[in-house]
Amino acid sequence: MIEMLEFKWIWSFLKKYSAVFFTALLFVVFLTLLNMVNPYIQGLIVDRVIKGGETQILLTLAGIMIGTTVLKSVFRYAYLYMFEYVSQSVTYNARESIFKRVQELDFEFFDSTKTGDIMARMTGDLEAVRHFTAYVIYSLFLNFITFVTVMIILFSINATFTLILLCVAPLIGILTFKLAGEVKPAFSAIREQFSRLNSTVQESISGNRVIKAFAKEDYEIYKFSRENAGYKDRNIEAAKIWEKYLPVLDSLAGALSVVIILVGGIMVIRGNITLGQLVTFNSFVWALNNPMRMAGWLINDTQRFAASAEKIMTLLNREPKIKSSETAISDKKLEGRVEFRNVSFNYGGTRVLDGVSFKAFPGQTVAVIGPTGSGKSTLVSLISRFYDCTKGEILIDDRNIKEYDVRQLRESISVAMQDIFLFSDTIEGNIAYGVPEAPLEKVEWAAEMAGAHEFITTFNEGYDTIIGERGVGLSGGQKQRIALARALIKDPSIIILDDTTSSVDIETEHEIHRTLSDFYKNKTAFIIAHRISSVKNADLILVLGSETIVERGTHEELMALKGYYYSVFLNQYGDFDKSLEGKAG
Repeated sequence: MIEMLEFKWIWSFLKKYSAVFFTALLFVVFLTLLNMVNPYIQGLIVDRVIKGGETQILLTLAGIMIGTTVLKSVFRYAYLYMFEYVSQSVTYNARESIFKRVQELDFEFFDSTKTGDIMARMTGDLEAVRHFTAYVIYSLFLNFITFVTVMIILFSINATFTLILLCVAPLIGILTFKLAGEVKPAFSAIREQFSRLNSTVQESISGNRVIKAFAKEDYEIYKFSRENAGYKDRNIEAAKIWEKYLPVLDSLAGALSVVIILVGGIMVIRGNITLGQLVTFNSFVWALNNPMRMAGWLINDTQRFAASAEKIMTLLNREPKIKSSETAISDKKLEGRVEFRNVSFNYGGTRVLDGVSFKAFPGQTVAVIGPTGSGKSTLVSLISRFYDCTKGEILIDDRNIKEYDVRQLRESISVAMQDIFLFSDTIEGNIAYGVPEAPLEKVEWAAEMAGAHEFITTFNEGYDTIIGERGVGLSGGQKQRIALARALIKDPSIIILDDTTSSVDIETEHEIHRTLSDFYKNKTAFIIAHRISSVKNADLILVLGSETIVERGTHEELMALKGYYYSVFLNQYGDFDKSLEGKAG
């Protein structure tokens, strides 16, 4: 049943190229028929030319054999090219489908799925699909047509001799069926281990600076060796299955030559068949041997395809949990009024937010502060629907955010995330990522607003400077300012800055916030920070703790409460001992 689903899936890609595909299969049929010509003529030459003395037909028969050989080459080249074209096209479309699906999936998928798993689907699994489409399909068809055709020919020559040759066929069929049942789980295990190996390599390369900083090269080599050994072991386990069946299958197929010589020789001596017919049978032995010998290998490749296709189908069938409804609003310009109504959020069975309620309006700056792990980043992530709240509702412009088209909602919101990611592109390309058509003047404006223009112009290539992967080559503060410029250039209705200036010195931070004060005038701004200097001028400060808002108000109001906010202020600006007293109080 599973295999039928996988064949149905591959057909969904193949049917677009059905004309080329079936033409190629037709050429396979032509080639099969042509393969039968020369062995049959060899028998005629023995009986009619060598024994019968009909030398006048020798040149005709030789000409037919030469012409057949030429035609075989033409058909073989044609169908091999066609199958390669189809296989590459199918792989291209399947890869596009996988990448598109990955782009559609939400944060929860990436939180629980390793990059190596996704890369395994895009590389090794797709290669198994390509191999099946380019080689296995036509090989299965070619061997089946060859076997059926040669059976018809041999039965027409001598049914008794043919039945004797077929005695090994049932045993080959049983062994092939058992091989198919055992080898698929082995290939599934190989694919799983390949994903783990990929993940280990990806993490090690991405974290190379941390590895070197802690001198953990030997530990990473150990981790890689462990997964690499596991991959080798899974392949050896699969090889043990092959070695149990394939040598027997090869031996049974090879036994046909012995049967032809022994039994055929006896039948010629007794006059049951002619010498020419024995030559014909012997010439056709390859047409019996090859399908029987190839049966195990083709089943092996088919199960490899099935295991890989199953993995790909699982990914493609995964639906994003956050998506637009059919009646979603997609043509409304957001003003930016945000309201949380008794919002709770659970992640993996753990309560992160509980009963959070507040309102924010255009032109207002809302700051969120609290200890590490209090849910600050989660709170603002809910505004962009990176996750959906478990209870309560979030409204923008008095509408539940689930009523908006997800893409349109996010296009009205700019986010400078805590985990900064910069692409391997120019500085201009990174800043203009959300607005690729933006002129250089707009890019420079955003950079100036973010306090990045000054250091960008010190580079030899300026805004055309290529940034290394993930921003390698830039300081933490420089990366943060480029990420901030990327958020500002969109000119959104709502802007979210998640700890965006933590790596910037106090003077630069103060200048950035002073510059941005005018930018915020007609926008709803959310600022997450640990520094009091980043939030003290906000119109509303929310203090998160114990899964909910424990304090709220302006800087002056929160200082008067002498609670958590007050203790943080003393810790950063005043006496540390007094801050402890504030926490105790």
